[in-house]
Amino acid sequence: MTFRPVRSESHAQPTMEGAGVHLHRVFGFGDPAESDPFLLLDDFRNDDPRFYSRGFPWHPHRGIETITYVLEGTVAHGDSLGNHGELGAGSVQWMTAGSGIMHQEMPRGNAKGQMHGFQLWANLPSSLKMTAPRYQDISASDIPQIIDDDGTAVKIITGKFWGKAGPVDGIAAEPLYLDVSVPPNTRKTLPVDTHSNAFAYVFAGAGTFRDASNPVGVKVEKEFAGQELNIRDLTGNRTLVRFDTGDEISVQAGPEGIRFLLIAGRPLQEPVAWHGPIVMNTRAELMQAMQDLNNGTFIKD
Repeated sequence: MTFRPVRSESHAQPTMEGAGVHLHRVFGFGDPAESDPFLLLDDFRNDDPRFYSRGFPWHPHRGIETITYVLEGTVAHGDSLGNHGELGAGSVQWMTAGSGIMHQEMPRGNAKGQMHGFQLWANLPSSLKMTAPRYQDISASDIPQIIDDDGTAVKIITGKFWGKAGPVDGIAAEPLYLDVSVPPNTRKTLPVDTHSNAFAYVFAGAGTFRDASNPVGVKVEKEFAGQELNIRDLTGNRTLVRFDTGDEISVQAGPEGIRFLLIAGRPLQEPVAWHGPIVMNTRAELMQAMQDLNNGTFIKD
């Protein structure tokens, strides 16, 4: 097994989208090669309905797949094809926009006003850019969870992990999408496909993804599992961790444990022409999409 070293760490940045939804952008609208086949990840987490209740009114998508994972609250959705529904806490929607769809998403908080979820954009290969749109709505009860002997809990949204497969299938990027919780002061090694780009996004607790040969910090304040770590330098809330190549990652949870998304997918290595929620391969295709929007032919039969 080959340990994946940490290539970089960065913090999600506050921004606004839709009709004034306050969220944190983990990555997006930068160099698409950095996270290929993934384009964008947003963390929409807020306890004040004033900052999210206006939601994401009607907007177009073409050439991508959007993955919405809700932790708290609900998200009502509808589209130009007549589909509509509601995502509850713990549920997932994987929307393949394909040739084009008009879509809206309206978040609502739980009884305490809390709203929390993530939206990930995955690129489609050129051969599937104009495929027919489709949805996969997955309820929380259909997402398998494995709890290891040490208390590590892994929810498998898509991909195969520890002998189980997630309920979302037929995805172009063949990704791995996990929600991982590691107990306090526990070290865990997790397998990842060698040929995939992989990243972790920490959204609760703290820890380190660096092994003993690449320690964090200089001043020793606490010792975990034989590895000396500076607890002030542990990777914490709203941190993106990108990994180099290898077939496993190692995480050492801090004194409060750590929870993170672990996402990996094989890169498409195709050119990207990108304008907002429309992602094609060439500028000509992008201009055609904009023309379709303007003349009312964006939605295909």
